[in-house]
Amino acid sequence: MRKLINLSFILILCVACVSTKNTIQNIDDTAVLPKIVAGQFELLETATDLQYGYSEFYPINLGFSTYENSNNQNVNRFFNSFTGVNGEKVTYKILETCCPFPSKHNKMGAGTLVLYEIYLDGKASNKKIYINTFEKGKIMCPKGFIIKKSETSGN
Repeated sequence: MRKLINLSFILILCVACVSTKNTIQNIDDTAVLPKIVAGQFELLETATDLQYGYSEFYPINLGFSTYENSNNQNVNRFFNSFTGVNGEKVTYKILETCCPFPSKHNKMGAGTLVLYEIYLDGKASNKKIYINTFEKGKIMCPKGFIIKKSETSGN
């Protein structure tokens, strides 16, 4: 009986942690996945909104596939698509999974964001980016970075 009570408490706690209202402001189910060139997205514009990618309310929404591995590839493609303002190579590391929200794109009915720390030429920067692999949205270069020229883009 005690185990049943403990299990019930844990389930209630988990459900309570997921808000019933989606707080992500930039979900767009009509968004189109950018063209993929040489392992990176071909980004066409840089965000003008200072919150884009830097706020849990405006994450980079990369949920274009129902296959988790494909969305993980999209994370790589995204980070491969831009550089630091002086052309520095961007690398990244997962800091934490956070910010649960309701999602129809997950069997459990909830998604989470992943917070990444950005490194420029191997050195930690002060930039951290939120990624959502459950929902779609317009994919742009975050402010403070430069779109990397792809081999075939002619930029």
